[in-house]
Amino acid sequence: MQKIKSLMARQGLKSPQENMADLSPVENLRIPSKEELRELREQPIDPQAEQEIIDSIEEVYFSNDSFDMVQHELEKLPPELNLQELEEYRDKLKRQQAAVSKKVADLILEKQPAYVKELERVTALQANLKLAAVICTNARRQLSVSKEGFTEASLGLLANQKRRQLLTGLLKSLRTIKTLQRTDVRLSEMLEEEDYPGAIQLCLECQKAASTFKHYSCISELNSKLQDTLEQIEEQLDVALSKTCKHFDVSHYTKVQLAYTLLGKTQTAMDQLHMHFTQAIHNTVFQVVLGYVELCAGNADTKFQKMQYKDLCTHITLDSYIPCLTDLCKALWEVMLSYYRTMQWHEEHDKQENTPAPDDAAAESDELVDRSYVKKKLEHGLTRIWQDVQLKVKAYILGTDMSNFQYDDFIVVLDVISRLMQVGEEFCGSKSEVLQESIKRQSINYFKNYHRARLEELRMFLENETWELCPVKSNFNISQLHEFHFMGQCRSPSVSPSRQAVSSASPEQDQLSLFQQYLQEGNPFEMHIDHKEEETEDVLASNGYESDELEKSVYQDYDSDSDVPEELKQDYVDEQTGDAPLKSVSRETIRSKKKSDYNLNKSNAPILTNTTLNVIRLVGKYMQMMNILKPIAFDVIHCVSQLFDYYLYAVYTFFGRNDMYESSGLGLISSRLRTTLNRIQESLIDMEAAGENAGVHIPAEDRKEKVPSPHLSQMVVLTNSGTLYGLAQRVVATESLVFLAEQFESLQSHLDTMMPAAKKPFLQQFYSQTVSTASELRKPIYWIVAAKAIDYEQMLAMMAGVKWDIREIMSQHNVYVDVLLKEFEQFNKRLGDVSRHVRIPLPVSNVLWEHCIRLANRTLVEGYANVKKCSNEGRALMQLDFQQFLMKLEKLTDLRPIPDKEFVETYIKAYYLTENDMEQFIKNHREYSMKQLANLVNVCLGSHINKKARQKLLAAIDDIDRPKR
Repeated sequence: MQKIKSLMARQGLKSPQENMADLSPVENLRIPSKEELRELREQPIDPQAEQEIIDSIEEVYFSNDSFDMVQHELEKLPPELNLQELEEYRDKLKRQQAAVSKKVADLILEKQPAYVKELERVTALQANLKLAAVICTNARRQLSVSKEGFTEASLGLLANQKRRQLLTGLLKSLRTIKTLQRTDVRLSEMLEEEDYPGAIQLCLECQKAASTFKHYSCISELNSKLQDTLEQIEEQLDVALSKTCKHFDVSHYTKVQLAYTLLGKTQTAMDQLHMHFTQAIHNTVFQVVLGYVELCAGNADTKFQKMQYKDLCTHITLDSYIPCLTDLCKALWEVMLSYYRTMQWHEEHDKQENTPAPDDAAAESDELVDRSYVKKKLEHGLTRIWQDVQLKVKAYILGTDMSNFQYDDFIVVLDVISRLMQVGEEFCGSKSEVLQESIKRQSINYFKNYHRARLEELRMFLENETWELCPVKSNFNISQLHEFHFMGQCRSPSVSPSRQAVSSASPEQDQLSLFQQYLQEGNPFEMHIDHKEEETEDVLASNGYESDELEKSVYQDYDSDSDVPEELKQDYVDEQTGDAPLKSVSRETIRSKKKSDYNLNKSNAPILTNTTLNVIRLVGKYMQMMNILKPIAFDVIHCVSQLFDYYLYAVYTFFGRNDMYESSGLGLISSRLRTTLNRIQESLIDMEAAGENAGVHIPAEDRKEKVPSPHLSQMVVLTNSGTLYGLAQRVVATESLVFLAEQFESLQSHLDTMMPAAKKPFLQQFYSQTVSTASELRKPIYWIVAAKAIDYEQMLAMMAGVKWDIREIMSQHNVYVDVLLKEFEQFNKRLGDVSRHVRIPLPVSNVLWEHCIRLANRTLVEGYANVKKCSNEGRALMQLDFQQFLMKLEKLTDLRPIPDKEFVETYIKAYYLTENDMEQFIKNHREYSMKQLANLVNVCLGSHINKKARQKLLAAIDDIDRPKR
């Protein structure tokens, strides 16, 4: 730039800045002189040549503005000057200068319009500056006027107003501080009123206000005090939370939860709550047991309070055991009910809780987390709390030996525990394995001792039993006994007696859970001790009659024969004596016969003894225990079966054991009954104690489970023919056993539901092989009576005196038939006498008549088999005798068909068989003895066949008989 300026100076040009004020816009560029223009025109016009000249200029000329070109050129001169070289060099410099000047002139011409335009803008700017100077002058003048128009008093007023505003704010702050100072009093009042949410809200607001005024020195101390107060509120809140564990109050709990929510400690509150529940369970049970222990100990110096709970339980006395257990369960129920209501509160609270505003997403997320935590914690706490309850009750149960408890007391204990297990199932779905195991241990221990004592008691009953009829009402049923009331009261075996009492009283409540029933008031453990005292039973008849009215009605029914239905007449005769009424019997005879006894009234009354009733009561007690405590169901049912086994074995031993069975050939004892009796003897009867099998030593452990065989009371006489060999006692004994079996049959479905699935085959086997065999004892027991009631030996002797080889057909039967029929008539009369004292049911009379008729018919065949000589006319006489016997017999009994009728007729008809038919007869009729068959061959065919044929038939008889030997 400096070079251009110097160039312009040398050519007489001035810079724009130097001539700006003096030049008009058109004088921006000086017009070169003629000489200059000529010079310029003389220069090469070729731009390329011109550019080459400019490029040939030394670089130093373009270095900076301070470059001294004259000095430079002078320094370049050589020491020796040559004019020609100097002129050449000067011309060169001129050409370079001319090129530069021309280039500058071209550039000036090229930029002249922009230059002119810029000059115009400068001029406009100059005018604007002049205007601005005028405006500033005016403003200063007006400001001077304003300054002179205001006074110092006006400015002072403004300052005072500002000060007043500051002082007003300060007064407001001081009042707030004063209110904060008085907050302690209000907080204390709110805590006394248990308004925890309000106290916390107030405290938090105070803290917020204190933080606003923290720049005051007095507030810092207040802030610290408020923090202490907040911590004190939390402590009291924790105490308030602990109170809900025993007595839940909705409004109280709502306040506490709201308070914890304000503190933002919902999860912490739930953790604390569970700790309080655990502590409440421990403190509750300890205080209850301690109270009873100290009460029973009196003034003893023992420091029970320092004992562990488990040790304390061992000091409970037998008298206080049940009341203490009941109070223990009541107290624990209150704790569990509080927990249940706590969960209920949270469920309802979650449903009613409004969803937070959408813009409060963070708060909504935190609340969801809190709810989820609380829900999981509560659900998990159910099992924990129930486990604590179980362990506390288990320690109490196992702390006392209950083997010496009275039965009713033990049932109450089981009932209470059963109800507690029901509570556990409804509380958290638990099967209460801890409780079941502990009560099972106690129950098995108790039940073994109890059952052992009851078996010994049963033996004593049986040995002192005179087998007299126990008068009970005709409509007697085991459900009338208070031991079986639980069956009528429960709909399912799983319900405990106490719950049955509730459900029977109010069926609509049966669908509700215990927690729903007792949600507001009451306690499921309040009705255990007294409910059994209210049980009454009325099962015994008075003097054989249920009432005087019934007796009167019985006699009135006898007054008219038309009033007595034919079926009733028939039933009366069948059930009492087995006799069929004669068509010719007069109305007076029937009336007098009916008036002579009370059988019509007693026809439906069950036959049982005091011992039977005792066994039934025992079964009821056993089933109560089993019903309440299922884990020992199999042990109980096994013991129930032993009661029946022992009763059956006793009846058989007293009335049915006889060595004459085997020789009778009647098959009186079935193989099933024989197997049953052998099993009972091996598993239950202590033969060593009875003096039998003295050589066999049974281990002591096995003997503990066995009972000595009972002995018949000396008061019972079975050898008197006047009483038909103790028929009345036999009927009472046998039919009481049948009655007992019927009651067992009626209980089968109930027992089956109680029995574990794996053990059900035992129960089925017991019923199919033992209970069902009870009626089979009738045969051997009544056979002894039938065998002795009629003198069969006398009839054999009379038949031996009859001449059978007669030559003409007789029209009159033999005397032995009349003697036999008189025996039967006498037997019929004796049955009538016995039936006046003891009802003889139809099945019994049928068995008796069947036995007597079978024995009579077999005696007839035996008599016919003793005949040495017999003609065809003699065979006809045999038939005549037998037909006469049958005709008269059918009038004495309704038993149809006559037993063994074909047995006699077939034997008589066999006398008319040919040799070939006889051989077939021998093969087909193995019911006859070898002697009877041999008599047929010798007497019947002896005169018609040769010796060889007879030997052949006798050999066939011998072959048939051989396998029997």
